[in-house]
Amino acid sequence: MAGRPRGAGAPKRQRSGRATALLAASATFSLFLIAAIVASWSVFYAPGPAARGGEDHTIVTLPSGAGVNAIAANLKAAGVIRSTDMFKAAATLTGADRKLRAGEYEVPSRASLRSVLALLVDGKVVRHYVTLPEGWSSAQAVDILMREPLLTGEIPDTPEEGSLWPDTYEIARGDTRASVVARMTRAQADNLARLWAARSPRTVVKSPEEAVILASIVEKETAVAAERPRVAAVFSNRLRLGMRLESDPTIVYGITRGRPLGRGIRRSELDRPTEWNTYQIAGLPPTPIANPGHEALAAVLNPPASDELFFVADGSGGHAFARTYDEHLANVARWREIERRKAGLPPGAPSPAVPGTVPGVPNADPDAAPAGVVVPPGAQVIRVPQQAPAR
Repeated sequence: MAGRPRGAGAPKRQRSGRATALLAASATFSLFLIAAIVASWSVFYAPGPAARGGEDHTIVTLPSGAGVNAIAANLKAAGVIRSTDMFKAAATLTGADRKLRAGEYEVPSRASLRSVLALLVDGKVVRHYVTLPEGWSSAQAVDILMREPLLTGEIPDTPEEGSLWPDTYEIARGDTRASVVARMTRAQADNLARLWAARSPRTVVKSPEEAVILASIVEKETAVAAERPRVAAVFSNRLRLGMRLESDPTIVYGITRGRPLGRGIRRSELDRPTEWNTYQIAGLPPTPIANPGHEALAAVLNPPASDELFFVADGSGGHAFARTYDEHLANVARWREIERRKAGLPPGAPSPAVPGTVPGVPNADPDAAPAGVVVPPGAQVIRVPQQAPAR
């Protein structure tokens, strides 16, 4: 009888055993893989760490140029994620690693890993701004920057008056105050150069520096944007005629160097000669009295054709303008009547005045002496009483 070859069944049993082992290993790996996927999935969507100190969010700043490793380390140090490896894996698998954006973020407390990645990919950064209003002095600009807690460092010296561009600037946490001043200075130089290049032949200023000086006075004289060209025309006309500007804000600057006076101008201050007292000096003061903005500079460099020489408050927040002194006196009389009504006085009663002060045109000191006006040879001589100056 033909027998089965000896040992023929052993290889089959060995192959069967190996197959069984492979199947078991494969099943084990599959189960492990499924478990890992489930675990990763749950971590990806599960709530993350709570913000420290009971806050409702955590501030995280990601520097420009940072890679995934640095970003993961930053987030872990801030307590926003639990695992840097899990963050890097999730960023790679989702393709977010190529889309993460720098900036400052407010990460909500217990935000999931998915939410954190979405926040960084969408670039929903927190933006911070600082504003220098038009007509504010350089000393006030320093005050604004020193009060901003997100900025760092000191400002060694107060910038030159008129050297800063009034605007709203975006800042980042940790920016230095000196760097913001540098940005304001560059913006002023760039904008002034463009405006100077487009100046009109009607302008009376002979240099960009003179433009800033006159524009700063225009800026301080009216808060009504639509009036700036008209005010600029009045001052331009007065300069052409050799008349003193007689601007109250210039007196204030000579007293405070750019800070609010907080009261009316005293007669002694009106009479006190300073480099900026345009009741006492002819022409422009030696420096600006504030940082003028675009509209004031444009008005000075492109003043409208006008023969107006005076303006006075009109009771509505603006001014009444006049070509002649008689017209101006009529405008002053109307303003004084408005003052009487505001003070509850009967028509014709003396205007309310603070003794010894000249708080602008309305409450002028009745004992003030007339201010002479310097005029060139051949020009019409105009004398402007102190109680009715240009403004």
